[in-house]
Order: sequence, then C-alpha cells, then structure tokens
Amino acid sequence: MNTKAHSRPHAHSHAEIAAHLDTAERLCAQRGSRLTPLRRLVLETLLRHHGSLKAYELLDALRAAQPGAAPPTVYRALDFLTEQGLIHRLDAINAWSACTDAGGQPHDVLVVCTRCGSVAELSDPDLGRRLADCVAQAGYALSGQETELRALCPRCRQG
Repeated sequence: MNTKAHSRPHAHSHAEIAAHLDTAERLCAQRGSRLTPLRRLVLETLLRHHGSLKAYELLDALRAAQPGAAPPTVYRALDFLTEQGLIHRLDAINAWSACTDAGGQPHDVLVVCTRCGSVAELSDPDLGRRLADCVAQAGYALSGQETELRALCPRCRQG
C-alpha cells in the first residue's frame, strides 16, 4: 500500500502559515477566484488552530480580529474554502480543518479523531480506486474524492 499521510501534530509556525496562505492565494488566482480578507482570515484561523473548529468556535475566534463577523458570512467563507480544497468539512464531528497540503495531491481519506478533532490526511490513489470500484459495484458513483473515517488519535487512545 502506498499511503502518504499529512497530519498536524503541532501548531503551524508563522513561516508555515505564510506559505499556506501564499499557496491559497495562488490557487485561487489560478482558478479565477479571490481570497477575500475574510476568507483569508478564516483560513488563517484554521491554520493556527491545532485540529478542527466548529463553526461557532471559529466565529468566536474571528470576532477578536473582526468584531462584526456574522454566521452567514463565516458560513459563506467556509463554503468557498471547502470548494477550493483549502479546508476540509468534517461531517464526523461537524467541524472544519485546514488542508495541510492544499497545493498537493487530493486526499483520498481523512481520518478524524472523534475526541479531540485532529485530522490525518491520507493520499492513497490505489485505495481510492478500490473504494470507487466497490461503490460502482453497488450501483453508485462517488460524489466526492474524500472518504472520512472516524477514529481515535494516538494521544486520545492513551488518555
């Protein structure tokens, strides 16, 4: 199995955050989209946070820098960032997490810790193809590239 994993065991440094934001700006520009100041702030907040944030946790964090931030505008920013592949919507815990490799390969599997919200991004094209084949044999077609698995991270398993 050729699995490549990206996870965030620690908070990003200022240089890593700047590099992620530069990548996001470049990707949006290439796609004819714009990373507005609010979208950038949402992405930066998620990058600074270890793990994932629920919408209202994110809103509370944003209000320190943008007191007028309102749920509809934050949800629109989250939708945009998800569509651009810059963040992940985590259905398992109803939260969002920054994509740690937005400029790289698509992630076939997201492993989400249901206790602390940490995320491991796995890229295994063979596994993705096998899953797509299984889904096709059931008469369905995948509507997205990512499969989300619920798990406990090593730290939560020990605690």
